[in-house]
Formats: sequence, structure tokens, C-alpha cells
Amino acid sequence: MKYYALRLRKGELHSMLHYTGYICILLGLLMLLPIVVALIYGEVKLVSSFLYSSLISILIGAIFYRFFKSRGELSLRGAMIFSSSLWLLVCALGALPYYLSGYLSYFDAYFEAMSGFTTTGFSMFPNLDIVPYSIHFWRGFTQWLGGIGIIVLALVILSPSRNIMRLYISEGREERLLPTIRSTVRIILYIYLLYTLISIILYLVAGMPLFDSMFHAFSALSTGGFAMHNSSIAYYHSIWIEIVAMIVMIMGATNFAVHYAILKGKWKEYFKDIETRVSWPLLILGTLIITMFLYNMHYYDILSSLRYSIFQVVSALSTTGFQTVSGPGISKWAGLGMFILTILMIIGAGSCSTGGGIKWIRFGIMLKGISWGIKSFLFPKAKIPRKIHHIFDMNISKEIFEMTGLFVFAYILIYVISVMIVLFYYHNIGQVLFEVASAQSNVGLSCGLMTPASPAITKLVFMLDFWVGRLEIWPILLFITIPLLNIKRRI
Repeated sequence: MKYYALRLRKGELHSMLHYTGYICILLGLLMLLPIVVALIYGEVKLVSSFLYSSLISILIGAIFYRFFKSRGELSLRGAMIFSSSLWLLVCALGALPYYLSGYLSYFDAYFEAMSGFTTTGFSMFPNLDIVPYSIHFWRGFTQWLGGIGIIVLALVILSPSRNIMRLYISEGREERLLPTIRSTVRIILYIYLLYTLISIILYLVAGMPLFDSMFHAFSALSTGGFAMHNSSIAYYHSIWIEIVAMIVMIMGATNFAVHYAILKGKWKEYFKDIETRVSWPLLILGTLIITMFLYNMHYYDILSSLRYSIFQVVSALSTTGFQTVSGPGISKWAGLGMFILTILMIIGAGSCSTGGGIKWIRFGIMLKGISWGIKSFLFPKAKIPRKIHHIFDMNISKEIFEMTGLFVFAYILIYVISVMIVLFYYHNIGQVLFEVASAQSNVGLSCGLMTPASPAITKLVFMLDFWVGRLEIWPILLFITIPLLNIKRRI
């Protein structure tokens, strides 16, 4: 077999490094924001941690930006490689405040940063209740940035070019809200900012303190799941805060194109969209099954069973990771309860949202595919229409159906491999299936398996799962495959 075009052009590589420099500078400037929080709350000792982290990021960015100019168009392959490598670098820089402050080792700091930027929600802090405000702000803010997408945020400012479209696609998004990608990302940012403000206000009205409201708005809207306390949302003992959290989680898990249609007054689009018709039945059915399971096991009364189940189901399906039941507590749900949550986490959230997982649209297409297959057997001579409604009526071609199937197969294959590796260290198959699904779907729901004391290899597997889940597999596979093919070609 001959391998060709496996090397990036020099001009393409220069463009990638130029854009890397630009984003590192942007990240460095954003690292200055926690300094304001540190000064407000009297955490002066932490100012230097963020200042040094900012300077390091800006310096690295300035070197790339200054010595490498944008000299050519990025191919889609080049954009995907750029996206994969950039996320590794951004997490490496984002880990610096945790490490320089002395709270975490660099390895655990990298885990925390990767968990944050990929909007996953697993944490390496042994006790969240004593973490300083400025560190909490950076944790929440990394999730907010990761929710909209690091590259997407940069595209708001970058000059219009063909590269913008490929960079947009490389971060796991495809929908256009407006004719141009630059206009699309600006609308996404405006919607994101508007919903962030609304979320903060809703939390305040529900009785949450101002800083907590801002943090949980960042974490819920990004479907990230970081919490300020060990008991997550259960800390507040408030059904109103839980209701607000569920509303914001659903907002974050909903496609930005659907939000845009609603804001333009096209409410019917929400109810016609295939993702809505997939997500709500899953939410209702999952809640009913787990409620009856919990009540039947005599864990809670019927109302408490409903309250706990609906919150955890929304958290799982939106891939957020907030909990009103602690890790050891949710372990009591072993069996049907944890199984349903595992399935919901794998299915995941909406496409072009802040959520992870396989995505509602892919799940909907696969379900429709079963229906189309049955009809083709029943009526072999009939022409079976293969249409769905997703923002507009779409014909599902053979190529789209094949790519959807391949994605789902690759996703499950990576999940199985991850489970097998983690099972070398943890032998409770139910807990491992649950937590690996939570990691790969960027959820963060935990039954207490992954802790700061976990073996390094399991932490590494989880970090790889965070990365793969956030960038939706193909960029990562390309990032790994091309070097391997080049090595094989030389042998």
C-alpha cells in the first residue's frame, strides 16, 4: 500500500503555529481574570500563581505568533491535527495555576485542566470545600471556555478566511446559524453570554450566593459539572436551586441552532427537531424507570425517588455531571439505576451544544435507520424516504448513515478498550462501566471510583477519554494515525 500526502506542507505548519501563538496569547490574557477575584477575596498569595501562568502562556504565544506567519490554507486534515494538538497545549498551560499555587502536582493539575476545558467535571482536589475562590473561579471559567470551544472563541476575532470554516469543523461543530462561519460563531457567543447572564440571575433568585451563582452558571451552561463543594448541588439542600440547575443544564445541552430559531420566534422548530424528539422521551423514560427502581428497593419514598432520579437523569443526559447524590450514595443504585444512567451518558447531549456523548442526532439517525431497514425488508420494491427534521428537512444519504455508524462503532470500541484497561486496577465492573462512560462522554458523574489516590494509568486513560470525547474522535484518530503511517512508510 502506498501512503501519500501524509506530511503537512511547510506553509500549513507555519499557519498552525501562528494560530497556536494567537490562542496562547488569548489564554494568557484570560488568566489575568482570576487575579481580580483573588484581590476581592484577599487571596493575595495566589496572585503570583496566575500572573506567572499568564506570562508563560503569553510568552509562548508571542514566540509562535512572531516567528511563524500564516502562509497558507489549512486542509481539513491539518485543521483537525491543529485542534488535537492545541487542546493538549492549552490544558498544559491551563494546569499551571493549580500547580504553581501548590495545591496539586503537575500531573493532577493537568488532569484538572483537561477535565475543565473538556467540560467533564472529574476533580483531583481532595477537598473542594476549602479550595480558594480564585482557584474555583479558574475551574469554572475553564469549563465555560471549553463549553463554547477554545478555537470557536478565537474565531470571533480572527480575520475571515477559508481556514475559519475548517477550524470550526475541527472542534466538533458543523451547523451554520448564518451564511458565514464568522457570523455563526459570533451569534453562538452572543447566545452563550446571554444565557450565562440569565443563568446567574436564576441562581440568585433561587437563593444561591453571587459567587456561587456565577460559578455554577459557568459549570451548568457549559455542561461541565465542576462543583464548589464535595456534595455538589446537594450542598445547598434547595429544590429551587436543583430546578434552576436542571433548566440551565438542558439549555447547555440544546443545539445552538435550535436556540437561535427560538430566539427568532420560531418555537415550532424546537418541537419538530429530531433531537427534541429523541431527548425528551429518553429523559421521561429514564426518570420513570429509575424512580420505580429506587422506590422498589426502598431507598427513598416516592417523592424523594422522583426528585433524585430526575436530577441525575438530566445531569447524565445533558452530560453535565452535577449530583444531588454523593458518589458512595449513587453506588447504592447499582444495577438498573446505574445502568440507565450509563446508557444516557453514552447517548449524550445535542449536536452543536456544549455537551458530549454520541449526540442525540446520531442516536436518532440510528433509530430511524432501524425503521428504514425494517420497511425495506417489508416493501423491497418501494422507495423508502430517508428524511429527518433537524433545523430543516434533511435527506440522510448512504454516506451520512455510514459515517454515523462508523462514529458510533469507534466510540463504543474506545469505550470498551478503556474499560478493559481500568478493570486491571478496579474490579467492580458496574462502577468501571459507569465512570468510564462518564469520562468519555465528558459528564463527570461519579460513584467514587476516580479519586486523587487512583493509579496514574487510570488517570491517564480518563484524560485520553476526556480528549477523545470532546473532539469527537476523528481529529484524535487522525492525530495518532498520520505519524504511525509515516513511521511505517520509513521502515
